Amino acid sequence: MDVAHCNLDGNADAVEFCPHDSYHHVLAASTYTLQEGDRPSRAGSISLFNVDADLGRLDLFHRIETAGIFDIKWNPVGGSVSPLLAQADADGYLRIHGLECCSDEARAGFSLREITDEKISSAMCLCLDWNPSATSITVGLSDGSVSIASIVESQLETQELWKAHDFEVWAASFDTHQPQLVYSGSDDCKFSCWDLRDCPSKLAFQNTKVHTMGVCCIVKNPNDPNTVLTGSYDEYLRVWDVRSISRPVNETSICLGGGVWRIKYHPFVSGLVLTACMHNGFSVVKINGDKAEVIETYSKHESLAYGADWHREKSFREGKRNSTLVATCSFYDRLLRLWMPESVLQDSVL
Repeated sequence: MDVAHCNLDGNADAVEFCPHDSYHHVLAASTYTLQEGDRPSRAGSISLFNVDADLGRLDLFHRIETAGIFDIKWNPVGGSVSPLLAQADADGYLRIHGLECCSDEARAGFSLREITDEKISSAMCLCLDWNPSATSITVGLSDGSVSIASIVESQLETQELWKAHDFEVWAASFDTHQPQLVYSGSDDCKFSCWDLRDCPSKLAFQNTKVHTMGVCCIVKNPNDPNTVLTGSYDEYLRVWDVRSISRPVNETSICLGGGVWRIKYHPFVSGLVLTACMHNGFSVVKINGDKAEVIETYSKHESLAYGADWHREKSFREGKRNSTLVATCSFYDRLLRLWMPESVLQDSVL
């Protein structure tokens, strides 16, 4: 069911609901727009929205202009750290913004202030991920490198930078159960894992045979220390057991009909994932052991499906049914949508 929609000021590539308590209604959306001409540039923005699912409202309350953005992510929940939004951009910078309350009555609500930044490389920063304690961020770069930056007293500092792949690194993520491990995926079709306890980081394993096209995203199952999902331009969502990384748990996995650009586990329903499938819209997939099944698709976008996220509230009342709000965005049509999957009911998990 459609709830609300709007157009952004640039090509939309990422949406992220804030996971922190008291901020679940805050939705961040980022853009990347290549401005061609005699002096080409890559421009971007971050827009913050107040989401009210009950009223079907999607209200913009803050926007900042930036370099072209490839990825954004909120810091994990834990400790006394306030919400922080990290940005990976085309200028080779990793930037961190803090979500703050506005004291000005004319601007009641929240705003986003840049706290720190770090020039990671002359190459473009394509993706990022926080470690579980929010003390480090890994970044994938357009020259095939992977970087680790630490956050100490609100300051970023590059700790390590190494050549991990032959081409662009579109996926770099921490293992949430073993944060000394970082996964990376690239246009070279390689799925790799690095051990940060060695310096320089040591290759723990690498699969070069299964993905027939570039690896777009890598996500660890938050509830299973042995399961990792990968998405690829070859249109397959694959389930991996990291105890046997030579091949996926299911050799065929599941074809989603479009490049699997983004994968998001449901915050409450075990084994349920939301996927952005580039030329084939969005899919909700149920994974049970070594089997995966598409239970719903969403095709209201008319351009590349890039950004997707679940709302963190545990329930949304639609008449007498509980469902889950989803945010999705698409690139060239600059469209941001809020909708509720018909197949995802939370009665079994509340």
